[in-house]
Amino acid sequence: MKFISHVLRAVFFGVISAGGVYAAESESGAAAISTSMTISEIIQTGGWIMYVLGLMSIAGLALIIYAFIVLRPDKIIPLEFTDSLRKFLQRDQLEEARTYCRNQPSPASAVALAALDYTERVKEPDPAMIKEIIEGEGSRQASAIQQQTSYLLDIGVIAPMVGLLGTVLGMLTAFNAVALDIARAKPIYLAAGVSQALVTTAAGLLVGIPAMIFYAYFRGRSGKLIGQLEMVSADILTELIKGKDA
Repeated sequence: MKFISHVLRAVFFGVISAGGVYAAESESGAAAISTSMTISEIIQTGGWIMYVLGLMSIAGLALIIYAFIVLRPDKIIPLEFTDSLRKFLQRDQLEEARTYCRNQPSPASAVALAALDYTERVKEPDPAMIKEIIEGEGSRQASAIQQQTSYLLDIGVIAPMVGLLGTVLGMLTAFNAVALDIARAKPIYLAAGVSQALVTTAAGLLVGIPAMIFYAYFRGRSGKLIGQLEMVSADILTELIKGKDA
């Protein structure tokens, strides 16, 4: 929060200094504007757009924490699970393997359980059908894994657009101050509108850029996990076909 405060503060006062305006009228005359602002003052400057961006930043942070927790090998393809399942399949203990998969929920167990459920329903399972079921469930689980990171992409794209909306509204406020009564227009009103525009732009970028960075990171991470899931699925298929041939 301190970093965001400093950045927004720099943008706000950079706009005012660029316009050469550091004074505003008061009852006693011109008074100097303070060069320090709190978070609440920055939010007030940006207007209601800042609340929208604040909610998006909270959602983005929650998604990042969630992805760090969920997108791990021990959550997608637990090593202990794959070793135990392989032993059940090698011993042709399909019922025990099925029960074990139900008690160990994960994308890998979902793929194995889909194949085992098919072998239970059919007296003579077709190896081609087993392969198709494993590939289908594997694709569904891969899509679910990728979906967990796509929301970060949405925030990364939408947040700068929300900031741009604040920019447009701020510029409208600034130029309306001049257009409505050019004779009484004061530079401070113009500067306030421009500062609102740039504060919301900076806030939108501060929310969107980290979201895009973490999305790129988790996209690569999920790709590696999906590749490992495909290898485990191939092992499950091999063991099931081997067991049926025996």
